[in-house]
Amino acid sequence: MVVVGAGVVGLTSAVRLQQAGARVAVVTADGPERTVSRVAAAVWYPTHTTGDPRVLRWAERTYAELARQAGAGVPGVVLRPTRAVLRTPPDGTPWWASAVPDFTQEDVAGHDGCGPYAAVQRYTVPAVEMSYYLPWLVARLTAAGGVLERRRLDRLAEVAELAPVVVNATGLAAGRLADDPAVYPVRGQIVLVDNPGLVVSVRDEENPAGLAYVHPRSADVVLGGTFEEGATGLTADPATGAAILRRCTALVPELAGAREIGQLVGLRPARHGGARVEVDPVGLPGGTRLVHNYGHGGAGVTLGWGCADEVVTLAG
Repeated sequence: MVVVGAGVVGLTSAVRLQQAGARVAVVTADGPERTVSRVAAAVWYPTHTTGDPRVLRWAERTYAELARQAGAGVPGVVLRPTRAVLRTPPDGTPWWASAVPDFTQEDVAGHDGCGPYAAVQRYTVPAVEMSYYLPWLVARLTAAGGVLERRRLDRLAEVAELAPVVVNATGLAAGRLADDPAVYPVRGQIVLVDNPGLVVSVRDEENPAGLAYVHPRSADVVLGGTFEEGATGLTADPATGAAILRRCTALVPELAGAREIGQLVGLRPARHGGARVEVDPVGLPGGTRLVHNYGHGGAGVTLGWGCADEVVTLAG
């Protein structure tokens, strides 16, 4: 089988197909280190994702797999305690809460020291450092006999003759390669700073000044961020970075004075209608089956292993 695309969605699909007994080659225009996955904060959280039963199943399976990997010592994967503050009273619990074993939610409006917040959620979720995790996925692929070929495609039909099944995990490029006008970019900018000893992730997604999240890693902290639909610029904006730093420091005062390491920008591969994980009704020349797995937006890490499980079923 051939998987086109070497971000986290493509590589998890390739590994799952191998585990199911398939011989797999990954064809990619850019190496994993140059995909948007490498830039991702990569914390399990179904941001901007619709909670239908299929998506919940993908999220649950991915949570379980990443939690297992964290317990097994897979490079870059840890279970991270998280606190999310809400500025408006919640209408029940979020649709994804059932996937998280220790999820709790508490009303805090009017409590001393709670500032403008109406509620706080606490839970533990997998967090992934992509600089370690992507090489681990590639090593799994190659150790099992898979190959990674760097080759830029103009059409998916170019690999139709290589295998009976092609998996399209090309992210933003799927708009062109799959002729899908529903695919669009969502620009995200983050700031990296030295970790002053933080271990808890903190989120304030309702901040009127803009999205604020603080995700500690082994040596640094990812501060975010932006969610700019349709924007395509890949150059970090200093003013945007400074605003992110202000929001995150207000949220987590321990960040005050932390040395800035750098700023990164990535384009999330979003899709109107959500991720497309299905068999193409037309397929490719010669009867090659085409399975699509793209359009995850900023939730590739959150849904990747669950979608890979479904790819195995769809590949036949």
